[in-house]
Amino acid sequence: MHPQLGKKLLYLSQAEVIAAGIGMAEIAAALEAMFREKGEGRVEMPAKIGIHTRPDAFLHAMPAHIPALGAAGIKWVGGYPENSKKGLPYITGLLILNDDETGIPLALMDAVWITAMRTGAATAIAAKHLARKESATAAILGCGVQGRSNLEALKRFFPLKNARGYDTHPERAAAYAKEMSAKLGIEVTAARDARHAVEGSDMVVTAGVIMKKPHASIQRGWLAEGSFASMVDFDSYWHADALSEASKFCTDDVPQLNYYKSIGYFQRTPPIHADLGELVTGRKPGRESARERNFACNLGLALDDMAVAPLIYKQALDKKLGTWLPF
Repeated sequence: MHPQLGKKLLYLSQAEVIAAGIGMAEIAAALEAMFREKGEGRVEMPAKIGIHTRPDAFLHAMPAHIPALGAAGIKWVGGYPENSKKGLPYITGLLILNDDETGIPLALMDAVWITAMRTGAATAIAAKHLARKESATAAILGCGVQGRSNLEALKRFFPLKNARGYDTHPERAAAYAKEMSAKLGIEVTAARDARHAVEGSDMVVTAGVIMKKPHASIQRGWLAEGSFASMVDFDSYWHADALSEASKFCTDDVPQLNYYKSIGYFQRTPPIHADLGELVTGRKPGRESARERNFACNLGLALDDMAVAPLIYKQALDKKLGTWLPF
């Protein structure tokens, strides 16, 4: 399995990570298995630590171990909102995958694609438990990388017929609509404003920039009864009065959400009903009526990344992808 253990490290660029060919269904299955392990208390994941060199920017260290998947390692990831003005991506990062028996590093790989895809998969897993199974319309607010992967994931598991995309830059929403219509084979249109996107949608994903002080664009009454919302950008898009309509407010990890509260985020969010591990294992109920407005605020876990990294590493070995670097 590890042909160069202790001698060389496999480096995988973003293009090579993508070329490994791991699909959304496989990623979602790996995350669901991981959340089951998490719900059973069989994983290790300390809280994120980070530094913040600019307003609303972050650099986070994210370690995790999933014994059942033989996965251990760490992701070093940054999010810098002003990068778009410089022609640079908002999210960048690297992931180190270690051998869980010896601790020896096996691979160093770009983490941008992994971050996008596992975040979309986590939204879909939450939606499986919190959204109506017949959900056919979606709203995506923030037409960037996460806006794309989240819609792809929802389309994979729900009978989506159409979607509306909104972005503070209208040209991005227009490009998004054209691209995702062709890619997913559904009607995707550009919404004229946030309200137009949200109202009447079965599922809403907010995927803008994470902000400590929410701009709170989405108001009370916009999210229809029976809808599901995924807060990829934390509560940045949501007015507290809109969040107060939540029937069930869930997250992927309660200790991390409480940590974020302690440093100034999530100051006006509802009480937490369950984490995804509890939903997946059935320890807490998901949707119980067609009228519930249910929210998932997935913070993005190191466990997500470590569930996906071994899949990519194995495929890279099989396909002879990457560059071997000497220790």
